[in-house]
This record gives sequence, C-alpha cells and structure tokens, in this order.
Amino acid sequence: MAVRERELTELETGLDALEIPLAPRVSRARKIWRATWPKLLATALLLGAWQLVVWSGWKPETQIPPPAKAFQSLYDNWDVLSRAMWTTIERGFKGYSIALVIGVIVGAFVSRIPVLRAGVGSMITGLQTMPSIAWFLPAIVVFHLSEGAIYFVVVLGAAPAIANGLINGVDNIPPVLLRAGRVMGARRFAAFRSVILPAALPSFIGGMKQGWAFAWRSLLAGEIIGAVSGYSLGQQLQVNKDFGDISGLYAVMILIFVVGVVIDTFLFGFAERAVRRRYGLVDAAAT
Repeated sequence: MAVRERELTELETGLDALEIPLAPRVSRARKIWRATWPKLLATALLLGAWQLVVWSGWKPETQIPPPAKAFQSLYDNWDVLSRAMWTTIERGFKGYSIALVIGVIVGAFVSRIPVLRAGVGSMITGLQTMPSIAWFLPAIVVFHLSEGAIYFVVVLGAAPAIANGLINGVDNIPPVLLRAGRVMGARRFAAFRSVILPAALPSFIGGMKQGWAFAWRSLLAGEIIGAVSGYSLGQQLQVNKDFGDISGLYAVMILIFVVGVVIDTFLFGFAERAVRRRYGLVDAAAT
C-alpha cells in the first residue's frame, strides 16, 4: 500500500507540473538584442585589444595600424571594396552550390552502400584533411588562370565536409526510424527523401556549415594566388600588400571577417535554429 500511495503521489505531482504556465514568448526586438549584444561586446573587446597592441609599441604603425586607420581606409575605398566583396561572394556561392550538389550525392551513396563506405569513406576524410590550396597548382595546370581554377579549389575544399556531415547524420539515425519507414512502404529514393534526410538534417546542417568555412577559405586563397582578373577581396589583399597600403590590407581583412560572420549568423545560424526548433531541441517559448 505504501508503494502504491507513493506512486499516486508522484503521478499527482507530475500532473500538477503540467499545469505550470509557460513563460511568455520573447518579443522579436528582445530576441534580436539578445543575439546582437554578445557580438557587439566581443567586437569591442577585439578592437580594444588591437588598440592596446598599437599603443604598446610592439610593432610600428606601418606594420600594425590602429583600428581607426583601417576603418578610415575601409570607408574611403568602399566603392572598390564593395564591388570586390560582391564578386567574391558570388564566386563563393556558385562554388559552394556545386560542392553542395556533389557532397549530397556522394554522401547519400556512401552512407547507404556498404561497398562504397568501405572503399571511399576514408578517402573523403582524407580529402577533407588536405589543405585545399594544395589543389590550386594542379587547378592552374588544368584550367589556367581562370575562375574555373578557383571553383575547382572551392569544390574540393567544401564537398568532402558536406558529404561527411551527411554520412555522420545518417550513421546516427535511430534504427527504429528506418524500420518504421520500411514498414510504411518507404523504399530507396522515397526513404531517403522522407525518412533518412530529415532524420540526418541536424548533423547535415553542421556539415554544410563546415563546408562553407572550407569554401570561403579556399576561395580567398585562390583569389590571392591565382591573380584572376576582376575585382575581388583576395585581389585587393594582394594589391594592398604589393603597394604597401597596410591600412588598406587590414581594411580588407575586416571586410572578409564581417562577411563570414554575417553569412554564419543569418544563413546557417537561422537554419540551425529552425531545425533545432522543429526537432524540439529548444524551448519555443524562450526563442
């Protein structure tokens, strides 16, 4: 009887907990502020550390200019830098789109076919660990100094990370979901589209994010080394270095950093939060 009464008490406690009202939803403005102020604080600390290094006299301003000079150069040359920025972003998204298609196809086949997993799985990881810039010299030989060489390097930098993200996501799908899909008649492509890909989506988003990081780094390295005609951020880095415009060099680096943060926040960040909310991994009332 004592055990029975204890179980009833625990049940009543649980039912009472269900009646606790949810916290009120956070306003959109508050959400934006909560997401923005940590970045503003981190930026202020970074700029403060930069200024302290300049004040310390560790290096002359001809090597490490103060932040004010770098931002002034960014403002003064915005017409050229904005044009270069959009050229680089366009190249990045084109190359990344190709890498995404290739990575999804390779990841889908390797994750579901044991023979391919045994033969190709480790090669994908090997490609991912190789410095993507190492491919640039063969790319120049094949594609010459053209955008094709840059896209080649970007795809080889991003596609293995995307494929590995999908493979890891498929590996961590609970077997019960796959059995349920088979029972409901999902086979082959239908199973991949309706069961496997949705279940692997959280890890796949992580692979896509990592793939973009590889693509962005490969793209800038390719633009610097390749000297492909046309304004680009990599070309602007090289030009400023050749002409000794150190403030301009740091201005371009600031712009590259900002573009990376913005794309991560407003593209992959939103995608990650949407997927986590859909899968019940965050409290909808708090977000």
